[in-house]
Amino acid sequence: MNGIINVYKEKGYTSHDVVAKLRGILKQKKIGHTGTLDPQAEGVLPVCIGNATKLCDLLTDKTKEYEAVLLLGVTTDTQDTTGAVLSEKTVQVEADKLRTIMEGFIGKSQQIPPMYSALKVNGKKLYELAREGKEVERKPRDIEIFSLEILEMQLPRVRFRVHCSKGTYIRTLCQDIGEKAGCGGCMEALLRTRVDRFSLTEAHKLSEIEQIRDADKLSEILIPVDQMFLSYPKVTAPAKYQLALANGNSFTAQMLAGAEDVTAQIHDGALVRVYSAEDVFYGIYQYTRAEERFIPYKMFLPQ
Repeated sequence: MNGIINVYKEKGYTSHDVVAKLRGILKQKKIGHTGTLDPQAEGVLPVCIGNATKLCDLLTDKTKEYEAVLLLGVTTDTQDTTGAVLSEKTVQVEADKLRTIMEGFIGKSQQIPPMYSALKVNGKKLYELAREGKEVERKPRDIEIFSLEILEMQLPRVRFRVHCSKGTYIRTLCQDIGEKAGCGGCMEALLRTRVDRFSLTEAHKLSEIEQIRDADKLSEILIPVDQMFLSYPKVTAPAKYQLALANGNSFTAQMLAGAEDVTAQIHDGALVRVYSAEDVFYGIYQYTRAEERFIPYKMFLPQ
């Protein structure tokens, strides 16, 4: 089994829990998730299976969309309501002022990752250090908030939707908003509604995946690997070069049927989807015009 399943991660599960349970449901060892969701959070978690695990790092880099609830007036050590309360203040900020503050986070900025996160420092996860009572210096990271929309405001709570770049911590965003509002804040709830092309409406809970498996319909929710690269041009290699493809070799443009038509539309450095004559997806290749050659970039040879 090779492909991606759009899993709805429920509250109480870690991302690792989801992978472990899927191994049992699908009877397959080679499974990986595409970005950690906190146990308190829920929503979209694309899970890669078989040779699709090579996609994990690519999907982690994709933009994401969330719906979150900000609780003003409370700060915690974890930046969400699961942590120990550090301070409580009266919320005096006016709605219009708060709206301006929140919209001010739209755009590029830098964010300091929270101590309670899965990032590693000297080989140890930050949350492990935090649980030992240690705090280490974290370098700020470049992030971008593409949009931030307030959905509901009933102070001290604000429900909002945010579309952001990889590496953005919504917990930290909530704390930073609260700090600018002068009363502190933390995240009360988080729902991930989209990761790249994977949306909440198409996500399946683990119990649903079990039912789909029992009905022998897993193929209906398993997204083929090549579907993730439909924006890249498709290249088909003649049958006589199939062994070369299977061995992950590069090949020249002249080896392609109708090479002139193909390469004329492909610029130097362009990525393409490469298929065998039987339409088997072999992987992503990169074209170098100087050599008129396609070089393996990411291979997904059938297992």
